[in-house]
Amino acid sequence: MPRHEVAVIRGDGIGPELVEAALTVLTAVGDRAGLEFALTEVDAGAAAYRRTGAACSPQDLELMRTGVEATLKGPVGLPDVRLPDGTEAGLLGGILRGGLDAYANVRPVLALPGIEPVLARAGHIDYVLVRENTEGLYASRGKGVGNRWAVADTTMTTREGTLRVCRRAFEIARARTGAPADGVQRVTCVDKSNVLRSHALFREIFGEVAAEFPDIATEYLYADAAAQALVLRPGEFDVLVMENLLGDVLSDLGGATIGGISLCPSGNIGDGAAYFEPIHGSAPSIAGRDLANPVGQILAAAMMLDHLGHQRPAADVRAAVTAALAAGQARIGSDGSARGGPGAIAAAVVEHLPDSS
Repeated sequence: MPRHEVAVIRGDGIGPELVEAALTVLTAVGDRAGLEFALTEVDAGAAAYRRTGAACSPQDLELMRTGVEATLKGPVGLPDVRLPDGTEAGLLGGILRGGLDAYANVRPVLALPGIEPVLARAGHIDYVLVRENTEGLYASRGKGVGNRWAVADTTMTTREGTLRVCRRAFEIARARTGAPADGVQRVTCVDKSNVLRSHALFREIFGEVAAEFPDIATEYLYADAAAQALVLRPGEFDVLVMENLLGDVLSDLGGATIGGISLCPSGNIGDGAAYFEPIHGSAPSIAGRDLANPVGQILAAAMMLDHLGHQRPAADVRAAVTAALAAGQARIGSDGSARGGPGAIAAAVVEHLPDSS
């Protein structure tokens, strides 16, 4: 029986509920596929900071970097747990993305059945947004220079960082079946190269990488035009790649078009370590009220299965989510909440898993 070492961060707010639902599905699909998951709990996030003074210990970061094959992470952060500079203390993005060198933030955006459509019927929106995860404007996190009258944050774009994230985007496109509207395997470069030199370099390097993948079509869009296009013609997109801040903004826009970001998973993937999570926050106001929607967390577990080399069980999880939603057994309200709570959603998904993978 294949055995995988996996770290688990249950997170804050609704995080523990979501992670428990995802682990229920992961265990069920593992039993059917003959997979075993050895789970190591990692104490990280806002509650950890409140107890210990650190959102994640160096020892736990090293565990996730070298001691496990992947990490399944719930949403973290609490609005009242702050650093002395006023920013949230429990967030892990800056710690994990840089500490694990998880340079590609891979965010699928897929319209699902049973969800009230915002733009188009299910099946017409199916693309992957690849966000550079360690550079860009967010490289200035905690390093801004200034005073009460003015602050400067510095953006950073390197050749090596751009090469590797663009190659990752083209590799993802090569493994997909193309955009829903035309079936063309395509990577879209999104930037503001008409304004910023750093983005002009990103675009230049994207073109160099594109020459390595002559079988994949390319497209260039400025970020403002891309925001409009993701609303007006989402079915024409396959894979998009962009700088860190732009990816943060546009992935939430994409989530809104399919019914809310609670439906969206993400993988933070490097050449070594990787962790998987939903893209939304910890929503402490609904914690413990059986309202949290675990779909994004469950689909993040499916992405982790892909990363571990188990494409069939991963596909089974995604198919089971789709079937449970289509049958009305997993019900998501118009506000994105889960009817019956995350446990009920997980149970409905497990019911639709095949007997063996």
